[in-house]
Amino acid sequence: MVKFLLWCILFVLCWPLAILAIVAYPLIWIVLLPFRVVGFAVAGVLSAVLAIALLPAKLFAGRL
Repeated sequence: MVKFLLWCILFVLCWPLAILAIVAYPLIWIVLLPFRVVGFAVAGVLSAVLAIALLPAKLFAGRL
């Protein structure tokens, strides 16, 4: 809702820039989508590495 209100204010103040923003937003989103997917993959790999690194400590903590 806030984005829409900001866009309306931009449309009143400078409508060519508002039209450019509404056309460019989906294109920028599509371009940045692969980086978001890579971010999810990297986060998953790092959490797996952390889980493997902490596994011995969890096993020893269970025996005490």
